[in-house]
Amino acid sequence: MPTNRPTRSRARGADPKPTLSAIRQTIVHCDRCPRLRAYCARVAREKKAAHREDIYWGKPVPGFGDRRARVLVVGLAPAAHGANRTGRVFTGDGSGDCLMRAMHRNGFASIPTARHAKDGLKLRDAYITAAVRCAPPGNKPTRSEIANCQPHLEAELGALTQVEVVVALGRIAYDTYWRIMRARGIRPSPRPAFEHGLVFTPDDGPSLVASYHPSRQNTNTGKLTPPMLARIFRTAGQLVGARASAPRARTAS
Repeated sequence: MPTNRPTRSRARGADPKPTLSAIRQTIVHCDRCPRLRAYCARVAREKKAAHREDIYWGKPVPGFGDRRARVLVVGLAPAAHGANRTGRVFTGDGSGDCLMRAMHRNGFASIPTARHAKDGLKLRDAYITAAVRCAPPGNKPTRSEIANCQPHLEAELGALTQVEVVVALGRIAYDTYWRIMRARGIRPSPRPAFEHGLVFTPDDGPSLVASYHPSRQNTNTGKLTPPMLARIFRTAGQLVGARASAPRARTAS
């Protein structure tokens, strides 16, 4: 049922923020990183034997999810035969299924898997994106490529006006989000070091929850287990709507 919501008047002469739809188009057509664009296109042509009948996406991958999300999940980058194939972040590989199981367990995802873009997956109160939008060779983007992609994440943050909690999956996502926080004037001293389960709540801005990335390297070795990742999203759910009143850093239980 439609509800009446108060609207804010825009200052005369102020530029409107781009919508998520506009941001999506900007991301999909981005060509700032020739090395990554060439790699994604080559992977899409050559394909993996198991997916030789698939039509690969082969372009930068935008975020997806609930436009009114209060939880923003930031990963590293699309996998060459995962999101670079399916066109949806954290979809089509083991990392995506691992993430969706944890999110589904905590009510953020409608199903516990992410197989393809039309699998019926719906996110609830969550939006998933990445620090880098093109699959990098060896899963290792360069510093300049990470910097080139940062404006896309900044734009999404601007459009997702109800975000209260950011879950950073891995050090690159964590560091990228900290650079955005610093640009917004949030500069705690000392800055909390990356640690799985770390929670930082600033005076002004979303709480930040750090997690190891659900890559096969981490999950196959036991560095990140399903219960560990589930606890991250349990913490995110607890933080939503219950922001602390002062900056503090702690570790999720």
